[in-house]
Amino acid sequence: MSTAEQPTPGKRRGRRPGGQDTRAALVAAAREVFSESGYEGATVRAIAARAGVDAAMVNHWFGGKEGLFAQAVLQLPFDPIQLLSELLDGPVDDLGKRIVRRFLTVWDATDGGAFPALVRSIASHDQAALSLKDFLIRHVLENVVGRVSPDRRELRATLCASQMVGMGMARYVAKFEPFSTTDVETLAAAVGPTLQRYLTGDID
Repeated sequence: MSTAEQPTPGKRRGRRPGGQDTRAALVAAAREVFSESGYEGATVRAIAARAGVDAAMVNHWFGGKEGLFAQAVLQLPFDPIQLLSELLDGPVDDLGKRIVRRFLTVWDATDGGAFPALVRSIASHDQAALSLKDFLIRHVLENVVGRVSPDRRELRATLCASQMVGMGMARYVAKFEPFSTTDVETLAAAVGPTLQRYLTGDID
């Protein structure tokens, strides 16, 4: 066999190898497919095909569709502990504005990131709703409320969450104009006082 006819070493053909690049490809593909189809409509086969890998890799890396959903959709671009510290760093009277500003700034950086996939999946999958509640209400907002409010911690946190999820839907999923393109500071000034009342004001 001549040199020209010999196969070039190191080149791979077909599907991706089962390494970290496969995991990253599955996460990226899952975000797209969950966003397009929601949890129930998204299949492991469709996600794997989008990623260019064997469907068995989903079980290998994530233990199934549930695990992949948790990693792809709920893996948020910030650390909850650091976020809590940032939100509480400043005057209590400006806390509502800081919350709006911080969340929109984070989501705007990725044009909503995984938020559309999460919202579309909530309607069809109980675990998605429970996961959102666990993160947004229990890990973030209830901790914030517990530092600044004397009463009704869970209700106040839930009211704040309703505002935040509503903003996310209007800005990144439904893309209502002019809300979806209004600058963050304008929205923080407009929506922040509502969150402030939920946090520290009279809600009776």
